[in-house]
Order: sequence, then C-alpha cells, then structure tokens
Amino acid sequence: SEADIIFVSVNTPTKTRGLGAGKAADLTYWESAARMIADVAKSDKIVVEKSTVPVKTAEAIEKILTHNSNGINFQILSNPEFLAEGTAIQDLFNPDRVLIGGRETPEGQKAVQTLKAVYAHWVPEDQILTTNLWSAELSKLAANAFLAQRISSVNAMSALCEATGANVSEVSYAVGKDSRIGPKFLNASVGFGGSCFQKDILNLVYICECNGLPEVANYWKQVIKINDYQKSRFVNRVVSSMFNTVANKKIAVLGFAFKKDTGDTRETPAIDVCKGLLGDKAKISIYDPQVTEDQIQRDLAMNKFDWDHPVHLQPMSPTTTKQVSVTWDAYEATKDAHGICIMTEWDEFKTLDYKKIYDSMQKPAFVFDGRNVVDSEKLREIGFIVYSIGKPLDGWLKDMPAVA
Repeated sequence: SEADIIFVSVNTPTKTRGLGAGKAADLTYWESAARMIADVAKSDKIVVEKSTVPVKTAEAIEKILTHNSNGINFQILSNPEFLAEGTAIQDLFNPDRVLIGGRETPEGQKAVQTLKAVYAHWVPEDQILTTNLWSAELSKLAANAFLAQRISSVNAMSALCEATGANVSEVSYAVGKDSRIGPKFLNASVGFGGSCFQKDILNLVYICECNGLPEVANYWKQVIKINDYQKSRFVNRVVSSMFNTVANKKIAVLGFAFKKDTGDTRETPAIDVCKGLLGDKAKISIYDPQVTEDQIQRDLAMNKFDWDHPVHLQPMSPTTTKQVSVTWDAYEATKDAHGICIMTEWDEFKTLDYKKIYDSMQKPAFVFDGRNVVDSEKLREIGFIVYSIGKPLDGWLKDMPAVA
C-alpha cells in the first residue's frame, strides 16, 4: 500500500478451456493482482507489467484500477523481462536492453522516466529503450517468436539435410557467418521447449486471429507445427530404425529437462518423445541429473498446457507407470537397453564411457542424438548405430523404412 512502483510478475498460462482455449493467455492471475492493488492502494502508483501479456492488456488493467481507484491515480507501464533460464542473474545485471513502454501523455512519460531512473543505477542509458505501451507488450511476444522461428527454421533444414546427405552443422555454420543472420539459435535439435516459446507464439496467433489477420496467424502457426513435426519425426526414426517396433524394448532416455543447466521440464521435447515411444509400448528408463522421478511421472501424466495449471494434474495410469523407470545413474539407465535417446545437452553426456555402455546394451545398440552432443564417428567405431539430427545417415539407417 505504501510502494510507489509495483512490479507484477504473475503467471499468464495458456487457457485450457473456454474462449481461446489452447491459444489465448489466461489473465486470471493478472486481474486478481490488479484488483488486489486497487483494494490496498492509498496513494498514486506506477504499476509495471513484467509478465508476458497480450497486446492491450495494460488497457484492461487500467480500466480495472480506474473503476476501483477511489480517487487514486495509476500509471501502467510495460517492462517485459528478457531473462533466460540458467543465465538469469547475468541477464539481469548485464542486459542486452531494458524496454519500458508507457502512455504517450505527460503523466505516462513521467512514469517512464521514474522507472528508467531505477534501471539507470546499473544499466547504461543507451541500453534503456522507451516505447509506447503496445509496442513494449508486443515486443516481448515478437522476440520469443523470432527466436523460436530460427530454431524451427534450422530444424526444417535438418530434415532436408538428412534426405540429401548434407550436414546441418555445416549448413548452420555457413549461414551463421552471414553478419545479417548471425550464429545464435541455429543449432538443430529434437525441438524447442520451455515455458515461453510455444505459449507466446500461440498467444501471438490468437491475437492475429482476433485482429482479422488469418494469414499472419497461419505464418506463426507453422513455427509450432515444425516443432511438433521434429519431435514426431524423431520418434518415427527411433521406431523405424529398430525393425519398426520398440514394443517391450528398453529405451534409455538421457536428459529430461528442456535444456541443460536447469531442472525445468515445461514443454520439454522429452515429454512428447517419451509419450510417442510409450504409445509403441516401449519400456523407458530415464536419467536426468536435475529432474526428480516425481516430476517426470507428473509430466508424462499431464495433458497439454496442464503444466501451467497444477490443479488439473492427472494421475498416471498403472500401465504407463510400469513402462517408465527413473534412475540417478546414466549407466544404470542404459544397462540392457536396445537404444539411447539423448534429449538434453548436458555436458556430462559428452564424457560418458560409451564403450562401457555399449558392452552393457542389447545388440545392435542404437544412439539417437537429439542434441548433436556426442561424437558420432567415435561411437560408430565402438559399434553403435548412430542417428544425429540433420547429419548424413549411416548405412543401417539408410536401409530402414523411410521416415515421413
């Protein structure tokens, strides 16, 4: 009630039911926070959006605060965060930019300058950008959409590379040397995950549809479609390589988090890959250095988007539970396995004793590298049949049924 500036960083999950379900952002928590602020405020406030929200959310929040203001003045600013998991503290203290959006009124600009002065204590002034409210709100969605787009673009190329004998790493390096493009976010993989990319793109799609822009909406939908395609393509490659069935075969899954250096499993590609393999009756043994068995079992039991709505968690079926085991040792996970799926680029997976692993596995022994982290040639010398995303296929894989 006494604060001059209030930062609101609440969850804005994808709606799971009702209007816009599966695409629109659920602003329940944001509205609740706004009403709480209105109830306790005793003096003029600057309310700052930190959450990723749809364009024009500030307008809705203004209306709620104004109609419950009791004469108190509120200024709404958009100040989206651009932190990445694993480097959040570094990103906070050394940001690429700080973005502040406000109303183009004297009161709005005064609020912008007030927040700018806070950041100026550690951020150079030329890295603090100011825009109108709607530009700031849209910029966060656009930034995540552009990053995800790059990943889907290189993943689309990875499929073409496999079909033609090109090497996606060489293609990415050549493309990234163009200064107009740059090398970041050009690593082919089994797909992107995390709490932001898919959620924000779906939100962007919904906003486009609501504004009568179906062509634009369809363009951004393709980023998600390619990501889903990449995951299903990976599963199909595993199954087709192993004599077109993985029924009752042990598959070791190394890594479950959506990226290394975090235990976050939200929208991790490992979930869809595991579900795909379970659908073909595989037995899965999972190892991740930071993800607990309880988290993995809950993730595999959830419906899409339920990870952001914990109350809707669903119980794992007894059949599925029996098919999944979680270990705290990579060697235990791979013992007696027919194949290994590398789902997270943990550094330790580069230095495992793969000769020891090979000797403990069923033969032929397969490695399906969804992150391109292992030395495929060294593994082939040991005796493995290796599939690496976007890399030239070895003889065995070429002889297997084609993967659509």
